[in-house]
Amino acid sequence: MERRGFICVMGGGVVLAAAPALVACSSALPPEAVAAWQAPAPPAPGSDVRRWILAHAILAPHSHNLQSWLVDLRQPGEIALYCDRTRLLPETDPFSRQIMMSQGTFLEVLDLAARQQGYRADTELFPKGEFDPKAVPANGLTARVRLVPDASVKPDPLFAQVFQRHTNRSAYDMKPPDAAALQAIATAAMGLGDALKLRVGFAGAQDARIAEHRAIARDAWRIELVTPRTVMESYQVLRVGPDEIARHRDGISINEPMVRALAAVGLFDRSKAPGPDDSATTGQVKDFNTKIEATPDFFWMVTDGNDRRTQVNAGRAYVRAQLAATAQGLSMHPLQQALQEYPEQAGPYAAIHRLVGAQTPGQTVQMWARLGYAPPVGAAPRRGLEAHLLAA
Repeated sequence: MERRGFICVMGGGVVLAAAPALVACSSALPPEAVAAWQAPAPPAPGSDVRRWILAHAILAPHSHNLQSWLVDLRQPGEIALYCDRTRLLPETDPFSRQIMMSQGTFLEVLDLAARQQGYRADTELFPKGEFDPKAVPANGLTARVRLVPDASVKPDPLFAQVFQRHTNRSAYDMKPPDAAALQAIATAAMGLGDALKLRVGFAGAQDARIAEHRAIARDAWRIELVTPRTVMESYQVLRVGPDEIARHRDGISINEPMVRALAAVGLFDRSKAPGPDDSATTGQVKDFNTKIEATPDFFWMVTDGNDRRTQVNAGRAYVRAQLAATAQGLSMHPLQQALQEYPEQAGPYAAIHRLVGAQTPGQTVQMWARLGYAPPVGAAPRRGLEAHLLAA
């Protein structure tokens, strides 16, 4: 989902006259919203290394930046990861596939951080049964992780990219990624070995299919924008201006002066979906299409199955791919709209599966992303470790 460029509205002249102070202000995020991106001090002797490890895990990518991670540290030497069922996306992610992938990104960064401290993270997925968002009573236990000191554990070079990794939704340079960089990304994604039956692929400028990739992305993005219940799901997690961003430190952050000015004078109504021909919709479509055209390569991941364990492990593979891309100076931007399983997206969903050869029953495109070189972007807000800890 687009974040800082989510809203594009016309009529700025009126707003400029009404709120000149806002228009002149900075679009930088408030410091407290991105404080979690400051590297923690090394764990002191006798301190709880789990907190140091988790300070890295909470920087993993998450769909809509919802950060649905709850952690229980009551058992010494263990980390129990729960999925916060108040942070789901029932309209755009009705089966919680993306949420499960986001649980996986957390577990993989946790594993990288544990290795850095000489621990092996023995992870048991769904020890009380697979996640069901509608189960009563609730069972949100995703994984139980036991940290085991192990002198044979080697640090993973991908760890060095944890604080550098940011999802970049801007227009990319059309310079194509070189073959060595693509191989590094593919190798990283495949690093889970037998834990995941995974196939990865790329489509660059020399690939005749790249025009089809762009067309599917454009179609899927417009569908999400003109479907009221799906665009409203994003509106519900919009954080506009420094006060909202600092208070929530999650979701889709917008701090651009123009949008803040519109909100300040009541011209940005988040209580209803804009119409398909409204400037808020047509502006976003135009902006997104420009970015799609400024995309030199696409990356995708296909799994042979789509059960909960596969989804979690696909998330682990994706963050490894994004960290490897970061190490190569490349940016990634997930294009999840066409992978979402609500009825209006059935056409793009079938099209992208057909395009990348995922048509055998059970095969699922778990990730599809833009890939290319781009100027660096800032970090997304994070809630900080304390917000994720379950009370003792």
